[in-house]
Amino acid sequence: MTRRFLFLALAAGLISLSLGSLDARAGQIPLPTTLDQLLPAGNYAILSVPPSAEADKFSDFTYSTSPVGSPPAAADVTVSQFHLGAEDGITFSGAFFAAPGAVVDYALGYTVSAPAGHQFTDATLSGVFSTFGGTGLVSIGETLFNAVTGAVIGTMEISSPPGSVSDTINFAGVQSIRVQKDMILFGGSNGASVSIINQGYSSGAVPEPASMALLGIGLTGLLTFRRFFKRVQHA
Repeated sequence: MTRRFLFLALAAGLISLSLGSLDARAGQIPLPTTLDQLLPAGNYAILSVPPSAEADKFSDFTYSTSPVGSPPAAADVTVSQFHLGAEDGITFSGAFFAAPGAVVDYALGYTVSAPAGHQFTDATLSGVFSTFGGTGLVSIGETLFNAVTGAVIGTMEISSPPGSVSDTINFAGVQSIRVQKDMILFGGSNGASVSIINQGYSSGAVPEPASMALLGIGLTGLLTFRRFFKRVQHA
């Protein structure tokens, strides 16, 4: 009985350690990091901001290439923090490349969530491309979905050459966005590459119900006063 008890206890301990190590791999990953660190289920990144500020959360990353295995591998894609003006987000940097005459399609996705009580109101996409003076083409298109309802929020696209290297859309407040990004590189005569992709979002606090009620009361009072003032003028 003693040996059996010790065996069972040892087995339970090993299982516990195994499960604990799985849990340890899931959680917040500090930026900068590599994309492979964010791909496992449960891993996420939070922007580094002052203690008094609120931070956005980036999670549920996906990444695939066609042809399968085209470089860069997820371990060779760096994910870092992006900040420009009122826009905060993330930057992907890596050797996304199509050789002369080749076509490579990259699919990259993630979910970005605003802090509690905040909503996103716009999104910005920008990139740095090169076709090495040849006939290559780079196109990055993406669709933004409401992560809660699945409704399409909008689309953005940048390309070179010709075309823009940045795009911005504005929309009604959304707390969580699912981003599906599609990058197509046509190698052309000299090859084509994408070295940097920036994605930024700006958000604001959602007015509290009490504040909205006070605003409604104030507007109602203002309209009543205007009607009373008009009656006094006509009297």
